[in-house]
Amino acid sequence: MELQVQPKLIIHGGAGSSLHGKGGLEAVRRSLHTVIEEVYSLLLCGATASQAVVHGCQMLEDNPRFNAGTGSVLQSDGQIRMSASLMDGALGRFSGVINISRVKNPIELAQFLQNSPDRVLSDFGSAELAREMQLPSYNALTDLRLQEWIQERQDNFKSAMAGVVAEPELVETSNAGRGTIGVVALDASGRLAAGTSTGGKGFERIGRVSDSAMPAGNYATSNAGVSCTGIGEDIIDECLAPRIVVRVTDGISLKEAMQRSFREAHQNKRDLGAIALDASGAIAWGKTSEILLAAYHNGEKIGDTLEWTGNELIGYC
Repeated sequence: MELQVQPKLIIHGGAGSSLHGKGGLEAVRRSLHTVIEEVYSLLLCGATASQAVVHGCQMLEDNPRFNAGTGSVLQSDGQIRMSASLMDGALGRFSGVINISRVKNPIELAQFLQNSPDRVLSDFGSAELAREMQLPSYNALTDLRLQEWIQERQDNFKSAMAGVVAEPELVETSNAGRGTIGVVALDASGRLAAGTSTGGKGFERIGRVSDSAMPAGNYATSNAGVSCTGIGEDIIDECLAPRIVVRVTDGISLKEAMQRSFREAHQNKRDLGAIALDASGAIAWGKTSEILLAAYHNGEKIGDTLEWTGNELIGYC
């Protein structure tokens, strides 16, 4: 297949403040790089941006290390409720599900809803859709997340959220995690798409809605695509993903759009991160948290942001 443009890809597994040492870092790196390798090969074989994004989100949802799909955190009542969204930049079309339980891959429902007249469904509607799609009932609970919830319950839910990464060596119970997964892809035809999926903050009030199923946290057009991670309320307050995309649409470079947006977020004391691509193939990422768990393929090689802990608000290539 002759490529019209060189495909590009960037993914994230959340943001936070700690990976508990090199062992955690290397394990996360292997997980992210495995996804990059497989999804980028699909792009080289002609997969559309949306297809690549869905496949990447499925892989990340299936990895119990990340807070999405299998390994999702538990809410205050001990239940798992997941949210996901997909935006096809070429079509300008957003779809998503909010607070769904008992499915393996929430991103699959978001993909199905791309061709529905009703494109964002909440818990009851999402559950009915899963039945219509004949998706098997699935328990996303892992022992590590259950232990995390039990310990937090004993502490009377003092933490504002659960850990971003579930590590076999150590269950995080500190305020270290902002758990979401996301994928942004540019395909060989120059189309962009973005997908984001999450198990939520963990320990939150029943019915709380994440930014991951809103355009605020996941947005793409023919000009740029962005997936966000961090404190959902902060992302919503900044309307971060559309803010970056609109700036690119208005003629600002992706680098400058990210710099301005993260400078504003920092001034507003937000706790968040984002990954982004534009139609030219520029790749960028940003954070106000200490770490961003992201990896990318720039058309030549794989790179990641796992040891990017400096004071810079954004990075790019």
